[in-house]
Amino acid sequence: MAQALARGFVAAGQVTPDRVIAFDPVPAALAAFEREIPGSRGVAGNDIVAQEAQTIFLATKPQHAEGVFQQLRGKLPPGKLIVSIAAGIPLAKLAAGLGTDRIVRVMPNTPMLVGCGASAYSLGPGATAADGQFVANLLGAAGLAYQVDERLLDAVTGLSGSGPAFVYLVIEALADGGVRMGLPREVALALAAQTVRGAAAMVLETHEHPAVLKDRVASPGGTTIAGLAALEQHGLRGALIAAVEAATHRSQELGK
Repeated sequence: MAQALARGFVAAGQVTPDRVIAFDPVPAALAAFEREIPGSRGVAGNDIVAQEAQTIFLATKPQHAEGVFQQLRGKLPPGKLIVSIAAGIPLAKLAAGLGTDRIVRVMPNTPMLVGCGASAYSLGPGATAADGQFVANLLGAAGLAYQVDERLLDAVTGLSGSGPAFVYLVIEALADGGVRMGLPREVALALAAQTVRGAAAMVLETHEHPAVLKDRVASPGGTTIAGLAALEQHGLRGALIAAVEAATHRSQELGK
C-alpha cells in the first residue's frame, strides 16, 4: 500500500521521487520500494524518516503498530504531520502512541497505482483544515477522496479498502463463465475486465443509479434478465453485502 501511495503521488505530479524516503524492517521490501519508485531513497530506520520527512505516512500493519510507536515516540519534531493508513487503528490510539494529535487517518486502496483510487480520511484534533486539504489533494490526484467522520472509516475499509479484491473475484468469475461458454481465456478475461471498467465509468460519469442503468440493459424476456435472475438465485447481492460487512467488522476488531 505504501508503494501504491508513493507511485500514485509521483505519477500525479504531487511529489518528485527524490522527495520520497522510506523505511521497512524487511530489506527485500525496502529494496522493492526503491525499485518501484525510481529515485526514492530507503533509509536505515524510522527515526531518520521522522527527522527528514515533512509529512510521515504510517503504513504499517495494525499488529506491528505498537513497535513503530515505540520507535517514533519522542523522536517526532514538533508539528510534524502524520498520515496513518494503518487499518482499524483509531485517531485516539494513534495520538497516544505517537505523542502527537496532528494526525490524518486515511483509508486508501490499491487502484491508486493506476490513478483510480477510492479513499476517505478523517482529521485528528490537532490537524488543521489546511492539513485536510493537503491530504485531499494528494489522494484526489490519484482518484476520489472523501472526508468522513472517523466512525465511518471501518465501513470505508470494508467497502473500498477491501473492495478491489471482491471485484477481482467478480472479474475472474465472469471470465470463467466466458471460458465455460467457449471463449479463449485471454479474450474472456479482457472482456470481463473491460466490462467492469465500462460499467463503473457509466455509474460515475452519468450519475445515474445502478438500478436505472441495469434496467436499460435488461430487455423483457432477454438474455440479461435471465442472467440477473440466475445471480439473484445464487445470492450474489447478499454475498457482496456480507463481504463488506465482514471486512468492516474485521477492521473494527483490529482497532481494539
